[in-house]
Amino acid sequence: MTLKVSIVVPVYNAGQYIDLCSPSLVNQSLGRDAYEIIYVDDGSTDDSADRLDQLASRHPHVRVVRQENSGWPGKPRNVGVRLARGEYVQFVDQDDELTPQALEHLHRLAHRNGSDIVLGKVVGTMAGPSNVFKRTVDHCTVETAPLMESLTPHKMFRRDFLLTHDLAFPEGPVRLEDQLFMARAYLRAKKVSILADHPCYVWQRRDDGGNTSSRVVTPEDYYAHLRTVVEAIKQDTPPGPLQDHLLRRSYRVELLRPVGESRALKRTGKNLERHFTVVRRMALDAYPPGVRDGLPGITRLRAHLLEEGHLDSLVELARRTQGIRPELTVDDIRWRAGRLHVTTTIGMRRPDGRPLTLVERYGRMLLDPDLLAGIKGAEDWEAAHPLGHAHGELLLHDTARDLWWYPDADLTPRTEPLGGGRHRVVLTGETVIDPLTLAGGAPMEPGTHEVWASGQLLGVGRRARVVPDGHRAGLAAVGVGTPPRLVVPTWFGQTGQLRLTVGQPGDATVRDRILLGTTASPRVRRAAGTVLRHLPPDVRRRARTLARRADPWGPYRNK
Repeated sequence: MTLKVSIVVPVYNAGQYIDLCSPSLVNQSLGRDAYEIIYVDDGSTDDSADRLDQLASRHPHVRVVRQENSGWPGKPRNVGVRLARGEYVQFVDQDDELTPQALEHLHRLAHRNGSDIVLGKVVGTMAGPSNVFKRTVDHCTVETAPLMESLTPHKMFRRDFLLTHDLAFPEGPVRLEDQLFMARAYLRAKKVSILADHPCYVWQRRDDGGNTSSRVVTPEDYYAHLRTVVEAIKQDTPPGPLQDHLLRRSYRVELLRPVGESRALKRTGKNLERHFTVVRRMALDAYPPGVRDGLPGITRLRAHLLEEGHLDSLVELARRTQGIRPELTVDDIRWRAGRLHVTTTIGMRRPDGRPLTLVERYGRMLLDPDLLAGIKGAEDWEAAHPLGHAHGELLLHDTARDLWWYPDADLTPRTEPLGGGRHRVVLTGETVIDPLTLAGGAPMEPGTHEVWASGQLLGVGRRARVVPDGHRAGLAAVGVGTPPRLVVPTWFGQTGQLRLTVGQPGDATVRDRILLGTTASPRVRRAAGTVLRHLPPDVRRRARTLARRADPWGPYRNK
């Protein structure tokens, strides 16, 4: 019998995580007759086998397969695919979970589009915001979407697609086996879909650190496995812009990591030199020149210093760039027809507080000479195409559910003259926050939503809180939707970060926010809150009544 989906879970000494995570798998809204769960026990030596047997005895749609230990999740996954009866296969790790309707939403999108692969929105303590999941996409390929930024295998695959292209995980102790599998799969997929409207995969950091392998890995071993991934991409694509684009992610993320801001300043002596030697050799041997040339200003400089052998310069560059901070200006903020329009400008400032600049010299734009002064190999470094690599957006964090949402934004990069041939690169424009559609086309959920800004300028990526510029603009609350929800904007906390609190008109938290006033300073709000808490209950009730007297919406209706 063909099922809609088979969940494949590799297991090795999972212990209590079998019981903690299995409820999210066995109770999917897709319906128990429509899917199965295949646990492949890779020779566990703890009580995992007993736990799995008990689980299978209670749930007919659970199957348990046992094999001798292979040492890695690759073989169990391959075994699960071969035994699967589902049209699609969803890989899940033993300590992760699915949201209740994940399979239903993923399969619906896959079936509608005939997708080879479906990426479901990832949430949890191991997953930060990713603009891969900015919008739901019915049909894309590795050429048209940033799929290489999502290389974990926790996705849904059409089983015939995997079998037809002989797509399997390397078996045994192979590092970066997920990247190798995903790179090969993306390059063969004709239709990839992205589900961003609903959270699907819950990737949590374990308290015991068990998400990360305890096996010690040397840089020689790790980068030998990365080289395998690089060679696979080169084998499957002709030399040129596409190949350079696909290889750029591993160069930027894996190869430059040991000489980037954090690692280059933490490692010292022989340890740092060892990593530097290994990644430099790989940069020179494995990557075409077009990969480095397509990187933004400071990242390309870091690649240049690596390939030229300037370790001391890389350390000094990391020390200086680590202190670069985002600068965000709220130019305008107001409600229009129930939507919050926020106009912002995003820039970068050096550690000394001055803008990160470009200097025009003989028709060339040079990367900030003051920042690079005295760094060997960085003299007169040109920032080619400074606007081509600049991008950013505002995003909202639903703190109660740890979800990130991307409102509609139109932020445009431009250069801003500072005088004397100096310029800075900024992102400026308007973001529209629609409370009725923000959450994947649905209304914002009740609770608190923090507003953040993210920017990539000249190879520096930073995230910043959206705070008022110099003064706290007064913002009314508004009622939206049917039944109505109250959205209360506040400049909250010591930093004054913009927050949107969503609730019903009678919600006590929302009423207190209105009563305390959205324009009050944090100190005044804290003091007022203390006063309210110490008032007698009848007095506190009368105070709240005054705040909503006559019409509970009063001045808070749509503007």
